[in-house]
Amino acid sequence: MFSCLAIWLSQVGQGPRLAVAPSRAPSAAMAEDPTLGIRLNRICCIGAGYVGGPTMATIALKCPDLQVNIVDMNEPRIAAWNSDNLPIYEPGLDEVVKACRNKNLFFSTDVKKGIEDADIIFASVNTPTKTQGVGKGRAADLRFIESVGRTIAQYANRSKIVIEKSTVPIKTAEAIARVLTANEEANGGRKNFWILSNPEFLAEGTAMKDLDMPDRVLIGGQEQAAIKVLVDIYAHWVPREKILTTNLWSSELSKLVANAMLAQRVSSINSISRLCERTGADVKEVSRAIGTDSRIGPKFLNASVGFGGSCFQKDILNLVYICQQFGLEEVAAYWQQVVDMNDHQKTAFTSKIISALFNTVTKKKIAVLGFAFKKDTGDVRETPALTVCDMLMKDGALVHVYDPKVEIADALQEFKYHDIEVNQSQFIFTKSPEEACDGAHAIIVLTEWDEFKSYDYEVFYQKMMKPAFLFDGRNMLDHKVLEEIGFEVHALGKARTAKNHSGEQDFVLRASSAYLDGKLGAYPSSA
Repeated sequence: MFSCLAIWLSQVGQGPRLAVAPSRAPSAAMAEDPTLGIRLNRICCIGAGYVGGPTMATIALKCPDLQVNIVDMNEPRIAAWNSDNLPIYEPGLDEVVKACRNKNLFFSTDVKKGIEDADIIFASVNTPTKTQGVGKGRAADLRFIESVGRTIAQYANRSKIVIEKSTVPIKTAEAIARVLTANEEANGGRKNFWILSNPEFLAEGTAMKDLDMPDRVLIGGQEQAAIKVLVDIYAHWVPREKILTTNLWSSELSKLVANAMLAQRVSSINSISRLCERTGADVKEVSRAIGTDSRIGPKFLNASVGFGGSCFQKDILNLVYICQQFGLEEVAAYWQQVVDMNDHQKTAFTSKIISALFNTVTKKKIAVLGFAFKKDTGDVRETPALTVCDMLMKDGALVHVYDPKVEIADALQEFKYHDIEVNQSQFIFTKSPEEACDGAHAIIVLTEWDEFKSYDYEVFYQKMMKPAFLFDGRNMLDHKVLEEIGFEVHALGKARTAKNHSGEQDFVLRASSAYLDGKLGAYPSSA
């Protein structure tokens, strides 16, 4: 069982300077709770990833009376947390960790001691989509969260509050409770475990700001005394009116629905971007027009090459699977369309690139600016760049990538995770954007890094093959200026003012369909 623990701990993953806020919570909450009968001043978080690390660092900063231990059996990851080179990039995180580390924030590989010492245990491990068996490709793989429950039951020396931080399907808390209870009884113990749900609502790139000033904190549970313990911790810096309490199942489901709704907005505006390209409308103008409606709002209405990251697709597919399990086929089909539209956006965008470059990119150097799924993070999980680069390389392109925070090893690992073979003579990471663009036939912008706006594109243009193409997958650059330089610019959701190539739209549709149907198969010729 401990080897299984090592597996999930090795796979965990999930702004401004944060000031310590005056405590709003009663100090008694940090002593012993008379209702629960346990002391409440030591926290253990199992999992030192994108969620566990920033969340626990913030709690340590805001609650100096609490001791926060983050445990993970991935030794290189823990070593990085204890160094000046943190294992994840997040604006503002480095400052907070340095302010608290070895004071009331500790990183360790000693899972056993972390559990024994803790009064409150957060489970922050990966819950990926199943890759085999029943529910493959849709259902959440809960083996890591189950292993957490078994490990807690094995090492717990007294009653504990156990908190789901991972994104999980509805009713997971019930499964954790059964695992804890069954193993506790088997070991002849007499301990209580109170299960709470406390899902994260962080956006990578703004996680520290999201933690410092959250829209809301959601806590689900059945035991009110246990709920109050967690409420009082967050109340050190979060206004009480922003701390919402629900039952367990509402909390678990709310996280899935929140991600599904956000992804739905992205796919919705992306679908309209395709219509804009055909009709002469400008998707940026449409987004601004509808976003000023207070009932709609402006957020998540920027057309793009598609959404990525570890959460959106995984959580929607999980929601689809849950609906199917309850016989709600129409509901499942509705949410499946959000993922299907996202896949179509990525393949249609790439097919447009191939079509514009005279229906072939064989042995052509293509400069890709950005590989991370969004700016201000080095995370490449489910990045749209994966599909774009894969399609281009399968058509023979020589892809040269520049990203300020992504290493080629991380990109290759993501290809491997998706069982995509990469010829590394076709896939090259460069040390500068100039190196990527030198001699390229086209520039493709796939991540909205702010620095991409400040580049001297005239210098790039002078060293590129002609005609020089630029495909803006984030609609972030000044297209008029680029056209004046000489680029043939292809923007999302905007009809080209320059002469269109005959048959381009037909090729895009056929090539996109071929990729989706064949899943990495060959593309149709333009003939």
